[in-house]
Amino acid sequence: MKEIIAIIRPKKMAQTKNVLETLGFPAMTARRVMGRGKQRAIIGEVSFDIQEPELLEEKGSMSYIPKRMISLVVPDEDASLVVEVIMRVNHTGQIGDGKIFVCPIRDAVRVRTDERGESAIA
Repeated sequence: MKEIIAIIRPKKMAQTKNVLETLGFPAMTARRVMGRGKQRAIIGEVSFDIQEPELLEEKGSMSYIPKRMISLVVPDEDASLVVEVIMRVNHTGQIGDGKIFVCPIRDAVRVRTDERGESAIA
C-alpha cells in the first residue's frame, strides 16, 4: 500500500475530489494548510484580504499561502494512476501548482472490524 499526500491549490480541491471519486478512490482526508515553496507566496493567488500581519512579508509576497493537503491510501498498483490524476487536474504550469509525496504503508487497520492490510482500505 502507498499513502499519497498532495498539497494543491484550494480552488482545485473540488475537481480533484470529484475525479478521484469517479475513478473509485472516494476515501481521503483533506485539510486546510498554510505553506509556501522556495518561490514564496504571491499575494495575487489569494482571493481575500490578508488580516494577519505575520502572514505578510515584503510587498507582493506572503510568509505563507493557503493550500489544501489531501491524503489517501491506495494499493501499490493504483499509486501511479492516483499520482497521474492528481497531477493532471492540478497542473497549470504556474508556480504554486503543488507537490505530491508517495509513502509506503506497512499496514492498515479498520477499527470497526479489525480488518487489516488492503481489506482495511477497501
